[in-house]
Amino acid sequence: MAINGVLRIGLVQIRVLDLEKTLEHYTKRVGLMEVGRTSDGRVLLKGYDEFDHHSVTLRKADSAGLDFVAFKADNEATVNRVVAETKAKYPSWKIEEIAAKSDQPGFGRRFSFAASTGHSIHLYSEVEMAKETPQIVNPHIWVEEPKGMAPRGLDHCLLYGNNAGETIQWFREVVGFAMAECVYKPDGSILVAWLTGSNKAHDVAILDYNLPGKLHHVGFNLEDWNAIGHAADIIGRYGISLDIGPTRHGITRGQTIYFFDPSGNRNETFAGGYSYSPDQPLRHWDADHVGEGIFYYDKVLNDRFLSVVS
Repeated sequence: MAINGVLRIGLVQIRVLDLEKTLEHYTKRVGLMEVGRTSDGRVLLKGYDEFDHHSVTLRKADSAGLDFVAFKADNEATVNRVVAETKAKYPSWKIEEIAAKSDQPGFGRRFSFAASTGHSIHLYSEVEMAKETPQIVNPHIWVEEPKGMAPRGLDHCLLYGNNAGETIQWFREVVGFAMAECVYKPDGSILVAWLTGSNKAHDVAILDYNLPGKLHHVGFNLEDWNAIGHAADIIGRYGISLDIGPTRHGITRGQTIYFFDPSGNRNETFAGGYSYSPDQPLRHWDADHVGEGIFYYDKVLNDRFLSVVS
């Protein structure tokens, strides 16, 4: 299908407690590439198969969590449309313009939206290419052998926050994302939605929660099930804090393993999953089947997965 409008997730800024220890986790164990540092000490990272300047920023802070998640649009006209429609339809949402290269090297201007879930959601269209990108002429599968878990790039994130229905509606009606899958509460309202801007199963998932602005996990894309197993080997070898897996989702059908960085932010390595098309019907789950939807094999949700957020 033609992919236009707001295309995909593009950037996350994560708060970390111990910058150097957490950086070692993301570079040596997960396998992201360090591409630079800012004057205030933040570290910029990317996957080996990404063209954009960077996709992950680490910022040292007193608490772990997510500063913001940003989505990439196809052009400035799309950005302007989303800003105008948000002002008209969601007047209570605070919107701010962030000047080009003011805080994220290589990035053009961004707009931040204070979503009803308490998250800062950004939108942009312009970003410079990284110095080290995939080849485009007679390309090899990679330039240098990928390190660690070998993440191809940033895949998605799961956000926990209150009044999630309004943010889900904004993504669908204004941003233009499709809801590929969801879980319904007994009263028929949406507990969690998986939203996509392309043919992926999801770029972002949003869960209705009793606290605002929480991060459940940031997901990185791996090549296949064997790569998920290799990630598990690294977790075992280096004593990384494991949440659950390797296993498989019923929702999205993705193959997965969850673990924590040294600051307590949950990571996911994700492979596979179905291809979405907007002519497909909505896949949906009842609340009493959510265990099977999240962990297809054992069909049980552990308390840590449900309650530990940053």
